[in-house]
Amino acid sequence: MSRRILVVEDEMPIRDMLVFALEQKGYYTLEAETYNEALEKIVEPYPDLILLDWMLPGGSGIQLAKQLKQHEFTRQIPIIMLTARGEEEDKIRGLEVGADDYMTKPFSPKELLARIKAVMRRAAPTSVEDLIQVQGLKLDPVSHRVSANEDGLDMGPTEFKLLHFFMSHPERVYSREQLLDHVWGTNVYVEDRTVDVHIRRLRKAISMHGHDQLIQTVRGAGYRFSAKI
Repeated sequence: MSRRILVVEDEMPIRDMLVFALEQKGYYTLEAETYNEALEKIVEPYPDLILLDWMLPGGSGIQLAKQLKQHEFTRQIPIIMLTARGEEEDKIRGLEVGADDYMTKPFSPKELLARIKAVMRRAAPTSVEDLIQVQGLKLDPVSHRVSANEDGLDMGPTEFKLLHFFMSHPERVYSREQLLDHVWGTNVYVEDRTVDVHIRRLRKAISMHGHDQLIQTVRGAGYRFSAKI
């Protein structure tokens, strides 16, 4: 499940360097060189993180960050600002509009990759190897076991991956397209309705103690994993 990173940078040499460094580390990259092109790329399945240049043709990175943070489906996307402006007031301005981090050019790809990992950890703090527990439902990624109130549960590999993703990203609505991208991957062709089939199977697998109610259907939007009614 490669993380998707949108690189918004109008200088081609810098953009190419960033894309190369990211893809070497296994990230899936999207590219934009203008303000409007960036907006066109920020659609479902949404990027997991945006590298955003301050100065762009057609607008500023500050304007774009502010716009994204005002909308429900994009406000949670982490943003790292990239800019030649190193003054303290500029950094404060970038962070105030919602940027999660700020890097001043020139910077090393190695440092940037470290910053990306740190920001993504903050955005989704559950480690891929941490045992996750919600209301007696436990999932252990290392042993690949799921239990409900200490009773072992059986489920297929896709249902396990789907449950792991849901439990790692609670209280957020995901469309079918986003679930396909995160759970099945970007290089696999699967129809949207396949998600519904696996959701039904997953609910059945965890229904022994009523945990199927944790997977909520949000009409017209998708699915959410939540302990709240």
